Amino acid sequence: MRHFLYVTAFLIATIGYAQNDSLVLSFNEYLGYVKKYHPIAKQAQLTISIGQANLMKARGGFDPKLEVDYDRKQFKDTEYWDRLSATFKIPTYYGIELKGNFEQNDGDFISSDEFVPEDGLYSAGVSMSLGQGFWINERMATLRKAKFFREQTKADQDLLVNQILYDASLAYFEWLKAYNETEIFRNFLENASIRFQGVKSSALAGDRAIIDTVEAKIAVQNRALSLEQAKVKFMKRTLELSNFLWIEDVPVEVQENVIPDADPAGDIDMTLEIMGKPLDSFTVDNHPKLRSLNFKVESLTVDRRLKANKLLPKIDAEYNFLTETPNQIRSFETQEYKGGLSFRFPLFLRKERGDLRLAKFKLQDAEFERDNAEVEIQNKVLALYQELDSFILQNELIFDIVQNSQRLLSAEERKFSFGESSLFLINSRESKLIESELKQNDVQNKYFTAKANLFKSLAINPENL
Repeated sequence: MRHFLYVTAFLIATIGYAQNDSLVLSFNEYLGYVKKYHPIAKQAQLTISIGQANLMKARGGFDPKLEVDYDRKQFKDTEYWDRLSATFKIPTYYGIELKGNFEQNDGDFISSDEFVPEDGLYSAGVSMSLGQGFWINERMATLRKAKFFREQTKADQDLLVNQILYDASLAYFEWLKAYNETEIFRNFLENASIRFQGVKSSALAGDRAIIDTVEAKIAVQNRALSLEQAKVKFMKRTLELSNFLWIEDVPVEVQENVIPDADPAGDIDMTLEIMGKPLDSFTVDNHPKLRSLNFKVESLTVDRRLKANKLLPKIDAEYNFLTETPNQIRSFETQEYKGGLSFRFPLFLRKERGDLRLAKFKLQDAEFERDNAEVEIQNKVLALYQELDSFILQNELIFDIVQNSQRLLSAEERKFSFGESSLFLINSRESKLIESELKQNDVQNKYFTAKANLFKSLAINPENL
């Protein structure tokens, strides 16, 4: 608990002060905390490490190997056999394996083909696949796919970070919208209370009818009810925002005196790094999702080539020079050798042909997915740019509507002070003004959400957070 309070105090201490002892949590600071400390953002960083580990594992298929096999049997003073075989192998990329071997056999019951010189027999040679496995084999395919997977994880990391920042942005915008609604109803409750006190004083002085105080009181109660409902909504949005705030693996709860930035428009473009990005600068080729899908297609292409290669016959050849004196290079002579050739080929190739068909279908599926994603991204980005242009006009229109509604209310209040209007007309004008301000708040929220959608569609991973 003490650690939780310390972290909460740390968060509050880093947030800028606003009026009335409130603390402003700016959009840039908020997303900075999310990217640095949120568990999902940290989890995204693991994807690159997974890719590197997978590549290291694939490269292990080409590690040199040392094999030692020792077998001995002795019973009733009889040495049946004493066999020693030590081999050093170096796999290479193109299905070729270099090999060195030492063999020493002794005993009364060893077979004739196991006889070697008393000091042992050395060999050095090479084995290779001449058919299946020559141009591509399991080790080569695994290494190639691991390289593609490593690059794919980098693109996937950008997508994961972008997604969590997008979700966090929407939570901040909803929090801001709820806060603005609370402030709208708080201001109108204050106005309604002042008006009620004025009507009440006038009624007590005999200048107005007593029934006017009832209508003024109802207006106060309606504003109070709306404010209370707005407070509940703001509390819910605050808790939803807190889901994204962590410090050193500890969740942080936003305190009551922490409020959003009232005008984050410029901060949003800078934080999401969408400022100054015209439509003609957008290139779909660099999009992380398409890069990820391209690497997936490349990996499946390698898999298809491997399956196609297995239609070839399996021909393995081996040749080893033999010598008793490996320290003398000239002792390796061509007439002293051990070699072999093996041939295997299924007659119907049903398993191999089936695997190849499945590999082709998977590749086609990935290509269809990539092509569809490319068109979707292009159309979505184009639509969002047009939507943002529309919201600029909508914000201008709703601003004028709010200003004109304010003028009508002020004029009606002036007429009321001269006894030429009624509370009913004032409340009607005020309701229209409240409706306009709420609509302005809603349009602003949709405008910010459209910017977040553009940020997601471009799959940006901000570098300056």
